[in-house]
Amino acid sequence: MAFWDYANPTRFLRLVQVVLPWLVALCGLTFAVGLYMSFQAPEDYQQGQTIRIMYIHVPAAWLCMMCYTVMSLSSIGTLVWKHPLADVSAKSAAPIGAAFTFMALVTGSLWGKPMWGTYWVWDARLTSVLVLLIMYLGLMTLWRTMDDPIKAGKAAAVLTLVGALNLPIIKFSVDWWNTLHQPASVVRLDGPTIHPDQLWPLLVMAIAFTLLFLVLHLMAMRNEVLRRRVRALRMRAASASQPGTAAATAQPAE
Repeated sequence: MAFWDYANPTRFLRLVQVVLPWLVALCGLTFAVGLYMSFQAPEDYQQGQTIRIMYIHVPAAWLCMMCYTVMSLSSIGTLVWKHPLADVSAKSAAPIGAAFTFMALVTGSLWGKPMWGTYWVWDARLTSVLVLLIMYLGLMTLWRTMDDPIKAGKAAAVLTLVGALNLPIIKFSVDWWNTLHQPASVVRLDGPTIHPDQLWPLLVMAIAFTLLFLVLHLMAMRNEVLRRRVRALRMRAASASQPGTAAATAQPAE
């Protein structure tokens, strides 16, 4: 069976039913290992114990951008290929991305207070991540304010692709402007600059957060597919109960 065949909602639901329990178990195991490694990792010689916020903040920051990337790819699938599950994927990822973005902002503020002496500064990265959160909330509102899911999906897809311009700004803001954030220290051409004792817990926690996103995303997509099926059944039942409908359908075809 080709991967495209899972665009069928029924096949997708069967796949989720099989894969989801294994993903949940793997996610829980990875989180347990990651948290253990995070607490066993040595403290930083400058930041002390506050370095442990990194193991939550950095994966959350990565995931808030990855969620929007998934939404952007899904939006392309909605507009170009009219993929049956593309809009479902984008709509389901928005609340998850908003949660990760909010987590990144909160943990970053808590980490910034002892390091910078303040919870918030209007530098390029913080401001662009705040804009990302507003975009998530705006897209969620758009989906809720439009009754027709098809029209809402197309409008949200266009807005999502326009908002994707913010992703490179978030990524390269520390290189383009003078910000308080340090440059990239993990994904570098010359290799990571973090000590291995701190790098490995960070990578494990990043994997754990990614698995958490997959679990939440699949669950949200499953619920959205079922919600749309219920909506279709209700609309069909409402149209069948309108006056004259039953009489018209009772007449034999000529």
